[in-house]
Amino acid sequence: LKKLKEEHGARALAVYSGSLGTENIELAGFAQRFRGVYGTPNLLSVEGNCFRSRIMARQMTFGGYPIEEPWKSKCILVWGQNMDNSRQTIGQKVYEAIDAGTLETVVVIDPRRIPMADKGIHIKIRPGTDTALMLAMMNVIIGEGLYDKEFVEKNTIGFDMLAQHVKQYTPEEVEKITWVPADDIRKIARLFATNKPAANVPGTCSIDQHINGFQGNRAMALLQIITGNVDIPGSWVSLPFIRLGDLRVPEVDEPVGAEEHPLFRRFWGRTSPYGQQMLFADAVLTGKPYPLKALIVNGGNPAVTLPDSKRVQEAMKKLDFMVVMDLFMTDTAKLADMVLPACSFMEKAGVGYVYGVNTGIPYVLLRKKIVDPIGESWADWKIWTELGRRMGYGEYFPWNTDEEVIDFFLKPSGLTRELLEKDHPEGVFYIDDDKKYLSGEYRTPSGKIEIYSETLKENGYDPLPLYIEPTQSPVSSPELAKKYPLILTTGTRIPQYTHSQLRNVPSLRKEAPEPIAEVNPKTAAKYGVADGDMMVVENHMDQITLKVHTTEDLHEGIVSIPHGWSEANANLLTSLDVRDPVTGYTEMKALLCKIRKA
Repeated sequence: LKKLKEEHGARALAVYSGSLGTENIELAGFAQRFRGVYGTPNLLSVEGNCFRSRIMARQMTFGGYPIEEPWKSKCILVWGQNMDNSRQTIGQKVYEAIDAGTLETVVVIDPRRIPMADKGIHIKIRPGTDTALMLAMMNVIIGEGLYDKEFVEKNTIGFDMLAQHVKQYTPEEVEKITWVPADDIRKIARLFATNKPAANVPGTCSIDQHINGFQGNRAMALLQIITGNVDIPGSWVSLPFIRLGDLRVPEVDEPVGAEEHPLFRRFWGRTSPYGQQMLFADAVLTGKPYPLKALIVNGGNPAVTLPDSKRVQEAMKKLDFMVVMDLFMTDTAKLADMVLPACSFMEKAGVGYVYGVNTGIPYVLLRKKIVDPIGESWADWKIWTELGRRMGYGEYFPWNTDEEVIDFFLKPSGLTRELLEKDHPEGVFYIDDDKKYLSGEYRTPSGKIEIYSETLKENGYDPLPLYIEPTQSPVSSPELAKKYPLILTTGTRIPQYTHSQLRNVPSLRKEAPEPIAEVNPKTAAKYGVADGDMMVVENHMDQITLKVHTTEDLHEGIVSIPHGWSEANANLLTSLDVRDPVTGYTEMKALLCKIRKA
């Protein structure tokens, strides 16, 4: 690493931090610390294609990040999320509210019929067209005078321009785009506008990973706004982050992707700590905007989880030096020059807190060490700390024990390790419930909720959400659709696994031993495939083989495949090249493919 910096400069090193959530304060925090002291701006993470798109969209609209609170709602719209398989904590609370009768209207918008759809209305939508549906709903709500006039007049700017803008998105026109009947569009629009409090509940990446995922997240926010479902219980509510120790060091350079996607990097004085990882492979393979020569991967498996796995792996093989910190010999670790064994969460103590922007539950507790680290494994923070010290950065890495790290993170919060160890070993809520509702405080340039965004306009982007057709579709690429006539969506989750993790756990592998693709029986029969067959899924990128399960629950003409499987890697079929212009997020949920019996 010292030689690399001398010969190529600090920015030739990239650091990839995966596995956010309860561990992100250690993984991302110490990764940020090391890369900052070393001097490289290139911290890459899962947020380069997951979740930050919606954070940005809400920040640029509200000036902060309000989070949905569906278990207190009267009406919810669930967009591409199966809470039975993911986000079960929230799902349990939603089901309890349904059973109690307080949550009266549930609308599931998904090409697949999920269990929660049995509790309400199921809208089978064509993948990639959610933004069009939202704009059509706003057409109905505004056109029929169902919007919250008082809230809009008091708290927003740009409503008149939105009202004019959505006139083009009539239910009849949008029916042709989305496959959702015009009458159903009107029905769910009226239900959402007239049953307050109401909340849109998006899946983790169902809106994000499209060519216009950022604008889809903006459109979803505008649905909340025009109906006045902001900062009241059961709507989208302001949830302050817990204040934790900050390990960041000021940066002196721009990361890869900053030129192509400047707002992903910074806006209104906010600076994202991350570069755009979708430019990583290009930087390695082409040397533009500058060469990347080395990579440290901490708690992630980007060789499988990033789009266009072949290209990403080619780039990793070209690197001069690659280090992986992990518990397991992942596909990424197999490509590394050196693997540093990290210990598991049961071998270290730490701060465990609910990632508030994902759950809306402001909870924190201590993660307890059960056994000492086994073999030569260390806690992630210790690996980073010892590396920093041996590089000569000891003053930036003063921690010697798990307890010292915990004390550092907790100090700004007002909580103490002693409090959580002795008085509240079960954990505590770090804010009271009533402090979530902060209506009227919007940290935008105008001081209002910005329906029309001057910031987007000034940077050359659409100030109001537009619907953009997926780049692979019968509409946008008819010649490609002749060869690949089916719509492919990737990333289906099952409860046994998280992304590419846990497939080496025997009890889980017994329950879910292999990757399964889902296809409607009529679609399968048309292409000579039967339930239980091994099936080839192919597109212009590559092909994979996996077992097929036929189900009436999935819309005809769609193939749904899971992600995270080395033996049938969905990301052999995805691309790095088509990106949302604002965020750099790639298309992964609305592609084209064909199928055949293997």
